[in-house]
Amino acid sequence: MTFYDEIEAELDGLKRERLLKGELVLSTPQGADIRVGADPRLNLCANNYLGLANDPRIVEASIAATRQWGAGYASVRFICGTSELHKELERETADFLGFEDCITFAAAFDANGALFEPLFHAGDAIISDALNHASIIDGIRLSKAKRYRYANGDMADLDRQLQAARAEGARRIVVATDGVFSMDGYLAKLPRIVELARAHGALVMVDDCHSTGVLGRQGRGTADQLGVGDGVDLLTGTYGKALGGAMGGFICAKAPVVRLLRERARPYLFSNALAPAVCGAALKAIELCRGPEGDAMRVQLRANAERFRTGLETAGFTLLPGDHPIIPVMLGEAGAASTLAAALLERGVYVRAFSFPVVPRGQARIRTQMSAALTAEQIDEAIAAFSDAGRATGVLN
Repeated sequence: MTFYDEIEAELDGLKRERLLKGELVLSTPQGADIRVGADPRLNLCANNYLGLANDPRIVEASIAATRQWGAGYASVRFICGTSELHKELERETADFLGFEDCITFAAAFDANGALFEPLFHAGDAIISDALNHASIIDGIRLSKAKRYRYANGDMADLDRQLQAARAEGARRIVVATDGVFSMDGYLAKLPRIVELARAHGALVMVDDCHSTGVLGRQGRGTADQLGVGDGVDLLTGTYGKALGGAMGGFICAKAPVVRLLRERARPYLFSNALAPAVCGAALKAIELCRGPEGDAMRVQLRANAERFRTGLETAGFTLLPGDHPIIPVMLGEAGAASTLAAALLERGVYVRAFSFPVVPRGQARIRTQMSAALTAEQIDEAIAAFSDAGRATGVLN
């Protein structure tokens, strides 16, 4: 077979297994109400937790930054791509999250890809939760440090891996975890992770992409929510979810660590600086997030999540437990998840099915996500659509 024949065969295999993801093209901005082509849909699968992605204040801040600073810097940061706007965003992000300094990247995936290779070398150890995001896994692979893995949320296993790393003579050790596991909505057991790490002289790294703006005081994230805000050494996050919904990632840490990353982190050294539009939007989002309006949005977000979760459980769906606005509806097989997602789309609710390799085989699901922009009436409409689609597809009896 030729190269292209093999590619077509692989795609055909994905289609037969009902694993093709494809794309649904939106004809509106991101929000609670969207259109797929000409058809209106209620959106339950965006990371737009605070509803800021199309907030007029965010849009205007983005436009104002573009007017003042232009479309972009046409360069990487260390050559001629750093502006006062970038430095302001880094200062505000670090202050918001309680760190000495911050470095920004074109994407959150790049932040995790940049973190490990400059800081951890041969003779060091990285101990990673088994369900960490793909960007953490790929970032760890770039480092020459020895890799260890512990079962998701299993603190006894983490302790064993820490002991093994020490026994094998590791110089630097870092425990890496998601703050919130994006496919499950589970919070990392950070108090115990921090306790174990400190007992073994290890650092703690947290990816807080699904927590920043959502959990903790003023939206400071998982560690603040769980009372260990000073226990995290390396924090990665994004401006592409709750903080405006655009794009871009960051690493927060002590100032010397950030200085070294500016010298050695390859995604920083070889990617263009964030566009002014993204910086302006993110700065406004942080401002809103830290104020009383941010508190009100988080109260609404929690209320929406509780209302939706209660409604689906009452209807008979199997949900993963949790308090985060990520609410996975478990279906098991990929075909069942895809069929239910299609039925919901026909009923005006936009969701996506998640199956292997994004989640383990046999654990296919529809990952729903709440937003503060949703009204109680819209949530009730979504619950009714789920119930009807569930009966029509045989998911519910």
